[in-house]
Amino acid sequence: MFMHNKRLMYTVRVEQPDPVLATLMLEQFGGPQGELAAAMRYFTQGLGEDDAGRKDLLLDIATEELSHLEIIGSIVTMLNKGVKGALAEGTIEAMELRHLTQNSTSHSEAILFGGGPALVNSSGVPWTAAYVDTIGDPTADFRSNIAAEARAKLVYERLINVTDDPGIKDALRFLMTREVAHQKSFEKALYSIEPNFPPGKLPGDPEFTDLYMDMSQGEGDTADPWNSGDQWTVVSSRDEQAALDGGDGSASVARFTDSQAAALEAMAARTASRLDADPTTGAELGQGPGAGTTKQTLEP
Repeated sequence: MFMHNKRLMYTVRVEQPDPVLATLMLEQFGGPQGELAAAMRYFTQGLGEDDAGRKDLLLDIATEELSHLEIIGSIVTMLNKGVKGALAEGTIEAMELRHLTQNSTSHSEAILFGGGPALVNSSGVPWTAAYVDTIGDPTADFRSNIAAEARAKLVYERLINVTDDPGIKDALRFLMTREVAHQKSFEKALYSIEPNFPPGKLPGDPEFTDLYMDMSQGEGDTADPWNSGDQWTVVSSRDEQAALDGGDGSASVARFTDSQAAALEAMAARTASRLDADPTTGAELGQGPGAGTTKQTLEP
């Protein structure tokens, strides 16, 4: 059950309307790092959580994220106030509107949504539940939540840097700071689970957990704590990087039914390449400058 308090969690003070800035602010309204994505991520995790303390934490933060969504939505609304009134009363000319919005995504804000906040990102891409990356295991989900809060903080930093409006900067700084607080809570929740690594129940295979695969080789190779030292066995040989299981590195099926084997043999025969053929292709028939070497260019 939810009850709404008409007072915002943080006061929104906008100096003057700016529909282009409003469009940028949509990134935290309907974008992948935005407040709705965060609220839905933590709300669904909270519903599925069996630990009473973690459930309480997730539902608390999910509900707070909805209040942050309200703050961002209010900023977008205030920044669009001028164009909303002009559109509603038909007092703005087409070219004036295009100039006002600088032909940006804020056209969609103005024309489709009448200056109101829309669940899209700053490029106009609709919000999607695909932004919610919950996997259903707290040791994985809390790591994802920590990363999500870090990404959201960085987006807020960037939004702070694109406006000179002191009231907006103040509200965004508050929202950015709450991402820090949430990250701290999620870290505590993660490390209250012992052990919490690796995620899930099954242990890693000890034969492979300490291998570092030196796959990218050449100038720029470095020896660092994450790829060298007593903790790691570095595998640099190209031959040793293949078939780590000791097999031949191929892919095979042990058994087919008689009908499957017959169908596979027939398919292979029907689709076999004729290596003795060199047919003229459509590319060669329509060749022009830049086509490179073709049969026609080789013919006398």
